[in-house]
Amino acid sequence: MLSVNSNYGASIALQSLNSTNKELNEIQNRISTGYKVANARDNGAVYAIAEGQRARVSSVAAVKDGIDRASSTVDVALAAGKSVGDILQKLKSKAVAAQADDLTSDQRSALQADFASLRSQIDTIANAAQFNGANLALGTASLNVLISDLGGSVAATSDGVQTAGLAAPLSGSALITAAGDTAGDIATGDLVTFALTDSVNNGTFTIEVELTAGMTIDDFVEAVNAGSGGKISASYDDTTGEFTYLINDTNFDDLAITSDGTDGANIGDGVATATVSSAGSNTFAVTGSDFSLSGSILSSLASTNISTSTAAATTASNAIDTAITGLNNALATMGSQAAALDIQNDFLGTLSDVIEQGIGNLVDADLAKESARLQSLQIKQQLGAQALSIANQAPSLILSFFR
Repeated sequence: MLSVNSNYGASIALQSLNSTNKELNEIQNRISTGYKVANARDNGAVYAIAEGQRARVSSVAAVKDGIDRASSTVDVALAAGKSVGDILQKLKSKAVAAQADDLTSDQRSALQADFASLRSQIDTIANAAQFNGANLALGTASLNVLISDLGGSVAATSDGVQTAGLAAPLSGSALITAAGDTAGDIATGDLVTFALTDSVNNGTFTIEVELTAGMTIDDFVEAVNAGSGGKISASYDDTTGEFTYLINDTNFDDLAITSDGTDGANIGDGVATATVSSAGSNTFAVTGSDFSLSGSILSSLASTNISTSTAAATTASNAIDTAITGLNNALATMGSQAAALDIQNDFLGTLSDVIEQGIGNLVDADLAKESARLQSLQIKQQLGAQALSIANQAPSLILSFFR
């Protein structure tokens, strides 16, 4: 029906053109920003996930900065240790030279003067081995380095079970060996039961983890997390040797752990639910060594005199050998700690890259695909405009009826 009051065809054409224009604006925004999800309006759920992961990337970057500072502090201490080692080698040569029987008292005094001058530089080096206010080459200083942005177990509640520390707190150790303290304790084949209960609604959830001969502490923690489907957040603290099981589901308020073993308290058997103050360790302790003359490594050289006799020079030479061995052992330990920090730093760098790639998968636009859609929509827009023009001309046919 033709009418001057309504034009259904034009309305349909206009709706189609408006829809095309809306899609075209969306594509143009994606091309201009590079994002398919630029804000919460585009996709609220995906945007929230992406923002959370962006915050994680920032946290990882902050942890990496801290590790870089700690690595620099260790490097300075290692450099100081190497310089002290060089001085010890020179002191060794002076002590050996002083062992000659044909030296006069003046010559021995000259050697002692050189010896004392070299020795005095040791404290100067140790005192100067400072980075950002920390000195790992003086006294018994230590540095707790944050190595993860996640504080051990991350759970929805602070209630759970925390055990006493194991005698040998070593992650990766065989669980049965590390956790057993008496004969007849937990053994291969024992079942450890984790029972969550809800005192209000009487809800229950139970899982069992079987202990095997080759199961490590880390394997056990992973089995609890996986078996509970995340309802229990298990962790192990390398520093304190404690197991922590947090209730990670707010529908439950109590956790009871039992085992077939006669004494499984080390892994939580019979330990009551309470507020857990610590949920694993996310720090790494870097221990320093005292490279000064007052430290245990070099204290024997503080008052050494090679000028009195050949025997005194021989005694000094032996003391220097002992000091060199102690210094090398300390440097080896410090070097291992530096290597551990480097490994963690490399991992965090990779982790950050992977998370950023994951964010890109969620929110980045496929510009090749969007370009193709842009051309298609531009053509569709032109056709829609043409269709609307044709539909708008339809009522003019009514005039022909009155000629």
